[in-house]
Amino acid sequence: MEFQYGLSDFIPFKDAKECERVRKIKKEDIVKHHNPDFKIKVIEDPNQFYIEFALDLVSRIKKSAESNEKLVLILPVGPVPQFEIAARLINELNLSMKNVHTFNMDEYADENGNTAPIDWPGSFQKAMWENFFNKIKPELRPDNKNIHFPTKDALPNYGKMIEDLGSADCCYGGVGWCGHIAFWEAHLGFEFGNDLEAYKKQGPRCVELHPMTIMQNALHSFSGDWSWVPPKANTIGPAQIVGAKDRSFWLDGYIGGGVSWQRFIARLAAHGPVNTLVPASLLQTVPGTYTILGGVADNVEIHMA
Repeated sequence: MEFQYGLSDFIPFKDAKECERVRKIKKEDIVKHHNPDFKIKVIEDPNQFYIEFALDLVSRIKKSAESNEKLVLILPVGPVPQFEIAARLINELNLSMKNVHTFNMDEYADENGNTAPIDWPGSFQKAMWENFFNKIKPELRPDNKNIHFPTKDALPNYGKMIEDLGSADCCYGGVGWCGHIAFWEAHLGFEFGNDLEAYKKQGPRCVELHPMTIMQNALHSFSGDWSWVPPKANTIGPAQIVGAKDRSFWLDGYIGGGVSWQRFIARLAAHGPVNTLVPASLLQTVPGTYTILGGVADNVEIHMA
């Protein structure tokens, strides 16, 4: 007997037919896409996944060092394991990052828009310094003035800072439970309706986090404690994502035991309609890579605990 129902009100994207269509995409078909410049790959082994992520990052740094050319990178905090691998390789290869400019894509903020301080345990600034920059030999790491975070003070000019350097050479990232990139949340699409061109011009801002993001981040960073997750965050916008010369996205949201919070949204972002309520759907329209951990790429099925 068929059971039909509408999607919950708090979910921005409510096209049930499209959700059903992408839900049915099998693992063996997830890499197929009509845009040949949007390259999807599945890596089964988690260790290999993070090694390849690190190699992608280090190869760009190596090219910059050898050619003595500027390299502008937009970086996420998550995933994290690749950063330690990348730092080790940078040290072993003695790669200078003097020409590298990094812009982290987001940072938490309180209800008044005040940025989380670097010594707060959940701060993305703290995470990046501890897991990446401080693991690189001081003489090799970028100058401090070339390492940027979207703090309250920096936010008004953050987009221009990237543009003044010629735009990002690569935007790295992942896809959130609601379909966000960085903290550019799904519900922001209501401001733009179907006007994708206006949407793609939007830059950094402070945003209210969507309930799905609060729960996702509580799950993977705050021991499931949703009361510990700040209500807002500073973030880059679609303009910085689509304006980058290249994009390298990595989806590793596999919890274990057959459970992945990212399994459905990985499909909706890559194979659903390009629209303002699923921010990551913009990735389909521009060149880039979209690498999925095997446990995330598995079929979307009901499992009763």
